Amino acid sequence: MNKTELLKYLNTYEIDCSEEQLDLLILLMESTLSENEKFNLTAIKDRDQFVEKMIFDSAIGLRDLDLSNKSIIDVGTGAGFPGMVIRILAKDAHVTLLDSTKKKIDYLKEFASNNNLKIIGVSERAEDYSRNNPEKYDYACARAVAQLSILLEIITPLLKVGGTFIAYKGLGYEDEINASKNAFKKLGLEIDHIYEITLPECQEKRAIIYIKKTKETNKKYPRQYSEIKKKPL
Repeated sequence: MNKTELLKYLNTYEIDCSEEQLDLLILLMESTLSENEKFNLTAIKDRDQFVEKMIFDSAIGLRDLDLSNKSIIDVGTGAGFPGMVIRILAKDAHVTLLDSTKKKIDYLKEFASNNNLKIIGVSERAEDYSRNNPEKYDYACARAVAQLSILLEIITPLLKVGGTFIAYKGLGYEDEINASKNAFKKLGLEIDHIYEITLPECQEKRAIIYIKKTKETNKKYPRQYSEIKKKPL
């Protein structure tokens, strides 16, 4: 997928993207691939694959979503996907990028500063940050981070009541949802809707799950990560 095709597919999904935003998305790719030579940010090095599997794949979470003046946190942002893509495309959103690896957050802060993109970058373990920042965000997202049953406990406390968790998933997402039924009940969550798509060129399946928070989270969540992993809700 090249630059022109990216714009075409974004338009197909009614995701607004100006020429300036398109150029920034391509610059993000070039910067990520360049920085990848210093430390591991992505296993995808082919540019056409990167555009499709990193940039477009991140952008589709914005379908039918208005983030104007809304706060969103990308948990486990890594090289900034989907969070930095969301920041570029949703220019009025208040974006926090969270990752436990400081050098990744430092890189993202530098990229944002060099390109006049306002973000908040936080280097901290997700469960610790979640515990100390309850009911703070309108939206949260996570892509290629962990199983849904684990993510729900970590992310739900961050959301305001009525907020939405955008979970980026691939094949087998139905099994993850079924394995998380108890977590949905205990944490006061319900699925709002799910978008299933096939990436247009590589034909890989994707699902974007929009999960609504319906009640305040019990203060005992999230537990320590070792407990969450050993015995998910």
